[in-house]
Amino acid sequence: MTTSTPPLREAARAILLDADDRVLLLGYDDNGGFWATPGGSLEDGEDHTEAMLREVGEELGVDEEAVELGPQLAERSKNHLVGGHEVRQVEKYFLIRVSAGDVDPTRATQPDNIREHRWWSIADLRATAETVYPLGLADLIAAVTEGRVPKRPIVLS
Repeated sequence: MTTSTPPLREAARAILLDADDRVLLLGYDDNGGFWATPGGSLEDGEDHTEAMLREVGEELGVDEEAVELGPQLAERSKNHLVGGHEVRQVEKYFLIRVSAGDVDPTRATQPDNIREHRWWSIADLRATAETVYPLGLADLIAAVTEGRVPKRPIVLS
């Protein structure tokens, strides 16, 4: 019996923090409902940074000039379904600082079934019973806001 490896799907995701160190998460109804960071797959010829900035514009209406791009903080690999086909998604997470006022979902060009946008404090993340992806996000954000930015991207589950 042979098993095949699902095709690779590279993705870039943004950990958007505002001046109050709140993170912006997107709410979805799929799979019982969950919250996740903005982002998506790379298009032909894009690198991770370009894809992440494009996705932030498409999903949140944020102009590229309004963001302060930080380092890659983390990565995560996961098999899941996209368009009914299993893929091996490899995500890279980048820090972005942005003013909450520069986020305007009414300018989003590809809202991708986003139900809701919400700014979360670290305390909100730690207290919620709702599903938030990636796991470990609250601890990562707490470390960043305390000045403990990882020297190399950490692996999230």
